[in-house]
Amino acid sequence: MNITPTIPAKAARNAKPTPVHSRPAIALEQASVVFGSGDKAVTALSPTSLKMETGEFLALVGPSGCGKSTILKLVSNLIRPSSGNVLVGAREASVRALRIGMAFQNPTMLPWLTIEQNVMMPLKIVEPFKHTFRQDKRGAYRDRVHTLLKQVGLSDFANHYPWQLSGGMLQRSNLCRALIHEPDLLLLDEPFGALDQFTREELWQTMQDLYINRAPTVLLVTHDLREAGFLASRICVMSARPGRVISDEQVTLPYPRDISMIYSPEFVEMTQGLREMIAQVRSS
Repeated sequence: MNITPTIPAKAARNAKPTPVHSRPAIALEQASVVFGSGDKAVTALSPTSLKMETGEFLALVGPSGCGKSTILKLVSNLIRPSSGNVLVGAREASVRALRIGMAFQNPTMLPWLTIEQNVMMPLKIVEPFKHTFRQDKRGAYRDRVHTLLKQVGLSDFANHYPWQLSGGMLQRSNLCRALIHEPDLLLLDEPFGALDQFTREELWQTMQDLYINRAPTVLLVTHDLREAGFLASRICVMSARPGRVISDEQVTLPYPRDISMIYSPEFVEMTQGLREMIAQVRSS
């Protein structure tokens, strides 16, 4: 399946290619995950090999329980593989070869801190920033936070508290927090799933802009096939549990992308093809 929807001419003229470099950012080498043992053992992920180049935006899609989030946890070293290897930046994930940013469906902001303070939190705990945080007196780091908040339209809300912001504004703040320490790798686990359609589409555009401007390597887990098609440079489809990658295709669509293209016949055909593939593996 060649994923090649059309886009408006204006967007095509301004398109920016996805940066891809020679060193793999992520490599799963026949990695599997089994929870429990004996008769109670559950295979969450079959032996899976998957490689991501630096600068790619890869979306994982598939039925619930297929192992998409398990792969995210392997890459972030929240769990270890039962067999095989997981390499991040050409080294074992446990070595922390790359700085990693994460954003999940629930923003989990600390309610007693302002948005500025929440976004700034990784700078206090992630190298090399934490060693200079106190000496900086938060001056340059505060400027860094405000620059990022301005990019997502929240420059007037830095001193507000999380409970004063809408769900979409909180998720924008969440993206800023995930990016503030300049991660090489950004892991997104259904970050827009709890939002309404209009807010979700608005944040797709925000995420795309951040990706183009900052060029991290991005691994996205989503159930929304339109989201995958709009944001990703590559889409992998996973089978039902025990999960494995059954399709791996490039999205040959240049950046930047206009939200109107998700309603084009070509884009609808592409997402329908993904939907049929997932429906088939769910029933098999």
